[in-house]
Amino acid sequence: MNDQPKQLGFDLGDAPESPPELPDPEAIREKLLATLSQAKRALDTSPWDERTFKFHKVVFPQMANWLPDDEADQLRFEFAQEVARIELLMAA
Repeated sequence: MNDQPKQLGFDLGDAPESPPELPDPEAIREKLLATLSQAKRALDTSPWDERTFKFHKVVFPQMANWLPDDEADQLRFEFAQEVARIELLMAA
């Protein structure tokens, strides 16, 4: 038994570690499909401001990593096509 006082009264290090929570693939799939749908609906202007657009460019491919490989690859491919199209809209 450790008789040393706990720092500031907190139990540091004594609590058992809980396993990390894994993301729910279904929730991720829903978010990615919603983002992709937004991108596909953009006909003459970007669906997002520049900051949000950059966010989606970075986050979308990373979130797809939580899905099965074939599905993730397909979603990343479709999103990359939409990104290229939206970049042209933003440049116009």
